[in-house]
Amino acid sequence: MARYSGAVCRFCRRENGKLFLKGDRCYSDKCAFDRRGYPPGQHGQIRARKFSDYGTQLREKQKVKRMYGILEKQFRIYFQNALRKEGITGENLLCLLESRLDNVAFRLAFARTRAEARQLVRHRHVLVNGRTVNIPSFQVKPNDKIEIRAKSRKIAGIMDAIEAGPQRGIPKWLELDAEHFTGLVKAPPSREDIALDINEDLIVAFYTR
Repeated sequence: MARYSGAVCRFCRRENGKLFLKGDRCYSDKCAFDRRGYPPGQHGQIRARKFSDYGTQLREKQKVKRMYGILEKQFRIYFQNALRKEGITGENLLCLLESRLDNVAFRLAFARTRAEARQLVRHRHVLVNGRTVNIPSFQVKPNDKIEIRAKSRKIAGIMDAIEAGPQRGIPKWLELDAEHFTGLVKAPPSREDIALDINEDLIVAFYTR
């Protein structure tokens, strides 16, 4: 599957806000957004950014795509699935994104970034209910048990992420047993559980315009 492999700090500068795509670096003095808080490119410092309604909707959609590391085709599929579900489309969309296995591994502090969590899943370090799942987009369900396989628990990156987990916080819809490298999905995520600066209504307006 296609994936973006270029620089990601430019995304924060483009979206005028931290997307926390580089883990600990985003909290340090090396953060590109803190050092150069203007859009990337030759004219980033001199051109005033004035967006139309369409531009505002587009930027919000791009921001969420980049937060979760998803390309356009897959993101559109998520929107269509959210549209078919009962309830509020925007909230359905965010809950589907939060229920991805790579995001859950990130939320459980098995990795410092979603990209790192995706790599863990791809490299077969993550088990769901005792079985290896190497599909980052796998949708977890309530009562699913997510764990790091026994042979992978001494990987330095995983151990460091677990230690830093309490500082970042674990969502209340998940439960972490850091000692045993396991987590439990207690309930589906709700909009209140997603503490991100996202206006999902703008994304719905973009796709339904």
